Formats: sequence, C-alpha cells, structure tokens
Amino acid sequence: MNILQNFEKKEQEKLLANKSIPRFAPGDTLNVRIKVLDGEKERMQSFEGVCIARRNRGMGSSVTVRKISFGEGVERVFPLYSPNIVIEVMRQGAVRRAKLYYLRSRVGKAARISEKNTYTSSKTAK
Repeated sequence: MNILQNFEKKEQEKLLANKSIPRFAPGDTLNVRIKVLDGEKERMQSFEGVCIARRNRGMGSSVTVRKISFGEGVERVFPLYSPNIVIEVMRQGAVRRAKLYYLRSRVGKAARISEKNTYTSSKTAK
C-alpha cells in the first residue's frame, strides 16, 4: 500500500469507530438522515428513497438515492463516510443490476421494485 491508501484506511477506521454503515445494495429503500445547521440550531432532515447507485472509492464512496416528490423525480448523492449522515435500510429490493438508472425514465407503477424474499427455509428432520 502506498502512503495515500494508508492514510485513507486510517481515516475510514477513525470515522467507523463512531458510527456504522449498514449493508445495502442498489434497489434497497434507504432513509438517509442529514444533520442540518439552521443558524445556531441543529436538526435532522430525512430523505427516503430507492438506492439507484453505489460508488465504492474508499473515502470517496457515495450512494445515489432517488425519490418521487410531488410527481417530480429527485436524486441526491450522499457521501458514505460523512459524519453528518445516518443511513437506515427500510426494505430490500430484488434487482439484477448494479446501477438502476433505468428508473429515471419510468413513472408510476413501472418504477416500483419488488421486495426481496428474506424468509429462511426450515428443514424438519424425519
């Protein structure tokens, strides 16, 4: 590893000591809470939508979340290792692509993603 990779790894460990990033993939519905400063006040702003892309680049990792707000598509890109955001997985989607950019051209029911079956099969001994 070179010097830059060592530095990034130490910074990631330092940030992950305070918070954890849940396991999620494109197609999952995420609730991202952002810490917003309004003058002297601090509040949490929520953005809930479908993860359409995840970019893994060390400290530059990010996630793109898309939602429909008042009939208009809204996308936001969030840095994963920011201390100002908290990510929560609401539901898991069953998709077969790594990037779901095709959802941009779909509206209504066509833009829905089916939920992944997470049940486990129980085998009974006979």
